[in-house]
Amino acid sequence: MAALPVYRWRLAPDGYATRRQLRALGLRPGGQDVAAQLERPRRRRGPLVAYLYRVDRAVPVRAMTPAKWAALAKANAARRACPACRRDAGYVIPPSLGTCTTCAFPDTAPEGASWNSSPHTAR
Repeated sequence: MAALPVYRWRLAPDGYATRRQLRALGLRPGGQDVAAQLERPRRRRGPLVAYLYRVDRAVPVRAMTPAKWAALAKANAARRACPACRRDAGYVIPPSLGTCTTCAFPDTAPEGASWNSSPHTAR
């Protein structure tokens, strides 16, 4: 395996891009190997490394199919559903809590607040 060319931070020649830069251009590496790398020096630690790909060998990003859109919507809906009260929380449930904030902190809301109506006692 040949050694990769190494460039200092912000000094890479034109024609190379990171994965994020390719994505911003609507491209992906498309199976090509890493062509070069950037190194950003840091104090007291090893350098930060970013891998570069050739832009001329990159291929367009694949379009999302209707099935992929549906799967993504289903996954996002599952992240918003509270496992305790089985309601859509309106936001992604924090993994640290495991439930919506209404179920996690039922006693912290002021009396009569509509958002604190406990689904467990309302049924």
